[in-house]
Amino acid sequence: MLKWAPLNIPIERRAQTASVLFFVFIFIFAPVITTLFTFFALFSPLCPLILLYFAWTYHDRKTPKNGSRPCRFWRENRIWKYFADYFPLKLVKTADLPPQHNYIVGSHPHGIFGIGTFGSFCTEATGFSETFPGIKPLLVTLPSQFWFPFRRELVISSGCISSYAESIGNVLSKPNRGVAVGIVVGGAEEALEARPDNFDLKLSTRKGFIRLALKHGAWLVPMYNFGENRIYNQVENRKGTKLRIIQTKFKEFFGFSPPIFFGRGIFQYTFGIMPYRAPITTVVGAPIPVNQNSEPTKEEVDSLHAEYCQALIKLFNEHKTKYDIPEDAQLNIS
Repeated sequence: MLKWAPLNIPIERRAQTASVLFFVFIFIFAPVITTLFTFFALFSPLCPLILLYFAWTYHDRKTPKNGSRPCRFWRENRIWKYFADYFPLKLVKTADLPPQHNYIVGSHPHGIFGIGTFGSFCTEATGFSETFPGIKPLLVTLPSQFWFPFRRELVISSGCISSYAESIGNVLSKPNRGVAVGIVVGGAEEALEARPDNFDLKLSTRKGFIRLALKHGAWLVPMYNFGENRIYNQVENRKGTKLRIIQTKFKEFFGFSPPIFFGRGIFQYTFGIMPYRAPITTVVGAPIPVNQNSEPTKEEVDSLHAEYCQALIKLFNEHKTKYDIPEDAQLNIS
């Protein structure tokens, strides 16, 4: 039986729900809608404008590889404040990030949408710039996020860059310091493990970001989003099930995984595509100094990777009980 939301909900909470619905729309529906709109517009009086837009995107094609184009108006828009208050989202600093260095921030876990990471790196809703003055946040995302017309402009305005090593290198090799590149390390495979109270991370074989840190002398920063996996449930898909086999094959072919998730509805609390109102606290750990080495050896990469994993586990253990995680819960790295 559906549990309907009451009619006398305060306008503030309605605004929060609307902002999250807007986010979900951008993530799930906008790619298809904008693509279809563009296709049909080519056969309408809007055709000259669409062709002009295509010319612009061709001219602008290298922007996702060269540091993106963060828009202050978009990142500081009031809608993101409502978005953050819905869960709510919170950013916690455990140490300063001196602006004379560049950083690669490893974000864990992926979750379904990586909402904690998005809130801090793609908006100012959690006050990233105030918390870390002098640091410019950029978030790595799949190149396919820049394929969809019009939506690509929102992704670029949020401060996203493509996940090519070249893109990250372009940002970290610029003379200006104080850049923090956020990477959701677990990626699409980890999204398939996103369920409440699951602490399994896909990290043991993810060493590309370590090599990039060494190559460009970017300090490493572990970051954990407590509560990220609690905002959605996922259809049973543990390893070995038929669904998981299909999802894995899909990922191997298309480069991303299709988690079958569910949360609450817009006007009812029983079932839907809206996330549950569960707090997400993004805790940023202390930076790990990295000396630049343009040609790091496998041993050097493995050593720094082990140091990073230890720092992440330490961060998790020091803060887990503050965010309703049992004392005996362990972070499982595979």
